[in-house]
Amino acid sequence: MTKHTRNTMPLRARLLTGTVAAAALGAGTFGAISANAAEPAPAPAAAAAAHPRDLTQSTHLTIDAATRAAQAALDAAESENQRVTVAVVDRNGNTVVTLRGDGAGPQSYESAVRKAFTAVSWNAPTSELAERLKSAPNLKDIPGTLFLAGGAPVAAKGAPVAGIGVAGAPSGALDEKFAQAGVAALAR
Repeated sequence: MTKHTRNTMPLRARLLTGTVAAAALGAGTFGAISANAAEPAPAPAAAAAAHPRDLTQSTHLTIDAATRAAQAALDAAESENQRVTVAVVDRNGNTVVTLRGDGAGPQSYESAVRKAFTAVSWNAPTSELAERLKSAPNLKDIPGTLFLAGGAPVAAKGAPVAGIGVAGAPSGALDEKFAQAGVAALAR
């Protein structure tokens, strides 16, 4: 006959023994993790070098230049008590800087970005591009574009490097005037 013996170790001793065992197990695991972390990472595979004939370079405005241009455009608008938003995009159409003037309408943000994108995409002021719609109305269907006056391209050596878009003034002619003030600030 088997005799069942009851664990006669007091509860406090059992808890203390369990805590010590858990701490020892945790320390061993931590030591193993620390030892693995100390091992050097394997060297990355060498990247294959591209042949120079397969590469191209492009020029972009610095953030300081984009900010200076945007501020000049906003200042020009504010000097005529116009509430506008100004956007500067890079050669790839990515927004670099956006300044929303006090009191500019909610629609002005997206309009300014789209005008800047359109200007850099065609390396032409958007007022000229709006005229092209008469002979090519499908242009307006290109995503991200806005064929309204108010966008001006920024070029270097004849190639577009950025676009400045202004929206919110009561006319596209004013928007474009302010965008041109931003372009002019880069020539100084």
